[in-house]
Amino acid sequence: MNQSRIDLPTGLLTQLSPWRNATAWHIAFSGGLDSTVLLHLLVSLSKHHTLPPIRALHVHHGLQAAADAWPEHCRRVCEALGVPLHVVSVEVCLGASLERAAREARYAAFAATLQADEVLLTAQHQDDQAETLLFRLLRGAGVRGLSAMPRQRPLGHGYLLRPLLEVSRAALEAYATQQGLNWIEDPSNDDLRYSRNYLRRRVFPLLAEHWPRASMSLARSAAHMSEAQDLLSDLARLDLAAAASPDAFDWLGVPSLELAPLQALSAARQRNALSHWLAALTLLPDSDHWSGWDALRDAAHDARPIWRLAGGELHRGGGRAWWLSDHWLRPVAGAVQWPDPTAALYLPGNGRVTLNGQRPAGPLWIRYRQGGEVLQLPGRGHRDLKRLLNERAVPAFVRGRLPLLYQGQRLLAVANLGGLDCAADGSWQLVWQPGSQDRGLS
Repeated sequence: MNQSRIDLPTGLLTQLSPWRNATAWHIAFSGGLDSTVLLHLLVSLSKHHTLPPIRALHVHHGLQAAADAWPEHCRRVCEALGVPLHVVSVEVCLGASLERAAREARYAAFAATLQADEVLLTAQHQDDQAETLLFRLLRGAGVRGLSAMPRQRPLGHGYLLRPLLEVSRAALEAYATQQGLNWIEDPSNDDLRYSRNYLRRRVFPLLAEHWPRASMSLARSAAHMSEAQDLLSDLARLDLAAAASPDAFDWLGVPSLELAPLQALSAARQRNALSHWLAALTLLPDSDHWSGWDALRDAAHDARPIWRLAGGELHRGGGRAWWLSDHWLRPVAGAVQWPDPTAALYLPGNGRVTLNGQRPAGPLWIRYRQGGEVLQLPGRGHRDLKRLLNERAVPAFVRGRLPLLYQGQRLLAVANLGGLDCAADGSWQLVWQPGSQDRGLS
């Protein structure tokens, strides 16, 4: 089929039909060929169909001198089409990959713009999909990576849509020529130091000489990989459901999994389930770093193994794997005086505590374990705090953060542990609300 003759407006309208009740459609408008065609198509459709308000969003990276003229070009195009334009300037944090850093800055700006029930439309096409697949294949990606770009996914408070993934670049060029459109040619697209440019300029022309439909075939393979990933995700959800048993320390708000159901699975199913679970928490490890999971899983019962990942750490304790990030990885401050026990006391980096009921006489302090603490219990006399925590199987990572209520130098209570958190006559109770950790990725 000659894609240059495909009815682009009809195909685009079909792709976007489930999203016509959105509050707004934002178009990621770089001013290049692809986004210029997408914007023109949508404006043309809006003249004959009821569509959400169309807005353009241009992200200015400022990475090259030529880019300073692009916002003005985008303003002229949008003014001619009657579309409001919002220009966002971003700062790109330079690192090992300039392409990746620019992309992260761009999508952060997109996410910050979207409100609830709004969508962002980007103009990636079939050739982009094929390049992404080949690029990731050369980097040794697995099924998840080879799924390439999804047609839609959540972004910010809204959704990201890629409605042109089945359309070739040739079809977009043909439409632009027919409509007499003008667009920006980014000089950096000719720089072969960038991996994608090298694939686009050097590799794909050679492939097309022998396999004219190479881009279409690779894009189709990406779709197959996406379907395979959906099946693996379904399997992961089943396996995780068995490991997501309730725990006595769920009140911590720390994500955790029971180890025994995971240990009963094959190594491949363990990695699949963990990858699915960790994807919302951290960048996933590459193949060489999964040995950290093996060490954590196979450690002795009384060991305290830690698997360190990009966004946090996986700890083992009480037959479970616990995900710690954010303030859970930072040490707590020292003693904090509680001058007014009728009000909540905010603990630096450790949430807050409250006293419910008839407050004990002061002076009151919140302290943390140093070792050797002793608590007097009715009918049991003075008991070593370490032994009491062992009896309740308190995970190791929690023990140093548990707020301890002191009356002067006397230990009165340990927050949130039944029988240890209250007065002997039940007249008051110490309640701790740990601070929440950032459980997701932007």
